[in-house]
Parts: sequence; C-alpha cells; structure tokens
Amino acid sequence: METKENGSVETKNSVENGQLTDPAHWAVADVVNYFKATGFEEQANAFQDQEIDGKSLLLMTRNDVLTGLSIKLGPALKIYEYHVKPLQTQHLKSNVS
Repeated sequence: METKENGSVETKNSVENGQLTDPAHWAVADVVNYFKATGFEEQANAFQDQEIDGKSLLLMTRNDVLTGLSIKLGPALKIYEYHVKPLQTQHLKSNVS
C-alpha cells in the first residue's frame, strides 16, 4: 500500500490486470475488504452493518457517507472524497467509453 499526497491510499485489493475491477460487481465483502485494505478497518464494519455492496456504494451521496453510516466525521469525509467519489467517477468513465 502506498499513501498518496492527498491522503488516499492505493490498494491492490480487487485488482484485475493492474486496475480495480468495476465496483458495480463487488459484493458486500468486497466493499468491506476494500476499505480495510485502504486503512479504514474500523469504518469498514459500517459498510458490512448497512449491507453496502458495490452497486449501493456507487449510488451513495456525500450525505449518505457522512450521516448514514454512523462513523466519525473525519474518516467519513476521507472515505467519500478519496474513495467513494473516485470510484464513482471511474465507474462512469469506464461505462461511457
């Protein structure tokens, strides 16, 4: 794992051919493992408790992450900005191409 300048962590979890697999195909366990691998072990349990799979993850808004998961504000902001939002963007770009 490598920490990037913006505070996000690069992970080799759910990687296929050097790229993350499409999160739309992730099961709840894949989402939980992704967040555990990126340094959010404690917060990953919230995704398990709320049964957030890949499709649900891609539909989450900032407000969902900040209030719906019952996790502390600091980690919630990082999870949304450095992980959920980029995964959503990546998914949209790969489906438009």
